[in-house]
Amino acid sequence: MKKIGKYKMKEDLVSVIMPTYNAGKFLADSIQCILRQTYENLELIITDDASTDKDTIKILKEFAQADKRVKIELLSENHGPGYVRNACIKRAEGRYIAFCDCDDRWIPEKLEIQINYMSEKKCALCCATYLICNSNYEATGINIPPRRITYKMIKRDNKIGCLTAIYDTKALGKKYYMPTIRKRQDWAMFIQILQQCKICYAYTKKPLAYYCVRKNSVSRKKMQLIHYNVAVYETILKFSKLKAYLYFFLLFLPSYGCKILKRKIDSRQYMRSPNVLK
Repeated sequence: MKKIGKYKMKEDLVSVIMPTYNAGKFLADSIQCILRQTYENLELIITDDASTDKDTIKILKEFAQADKRVKIELLSENHGPGYVRNACIKRAEGRYIAFCDCDDRWIPEKLEIQINYMSEKKCALCCATYLICNSNYEATGINIPPRRITYKMIKRDNKIGCLTAIYDTKALGKKYYMPTIRKRQDWAMFIQILQQCKICYAYTKKPLAYYCVRKNSVSRKKMQLIHYNVAVYETILKFSKLKAYLYFFLLFLPSYGCKILKRKIDSRQYMRSPNVLK
């Protein structure tokens, strides 16, 4: 892999977006995995959504004092993840915007690999393969996205893992924010980005991140997201309510079902032989 060499402070700065809420149990390790990146020219923008636990704020303040790359904002009222991510994006100064939730983790070379890959592909939006883990960060599966994700594909269902997504504000402008719906904000933003750049390239040679699925995780409650999926079609794509529901049942559900089936097959193969990606 090509070495990045000296970084240009403003041009090549990566802004990592991390919303937090009552994350004391996982937060320190997630922050550490960002700060230990081999691509060091980064800032970690954290906005806390009015946490009520005893550890989150303490951990954030300790990291902010220890490393000037950690920049925190503490909200006094809870607003939801879309609002909080947008608050982070507004404060970001980097050319590249990347995302990592407070209970997810990256491998140390994640940013370096993807920034090089984006340069190689001359692309403005990039994602990657990631491992699916339990709360002990033991791998239980893998998500391998299509190598080229088009606007047509992203409309049917979200194939971009937010924890691996990076977009280039130099190419796209700093104009993309997440709608303030409670869920599916990341998918809505990727739809908007792909309306402009047309293709998201995925790095699939090896997993670059660990996606934590806990028993009470929102990600486990997929059937409760029907309303939010339809809301994306109505608010972002301006579909009528009837067209939004038809699109959901006739296009989203079949596409989502195929994605889940592929994930199960890929996971079974990977758990048997991790070298299957090579």
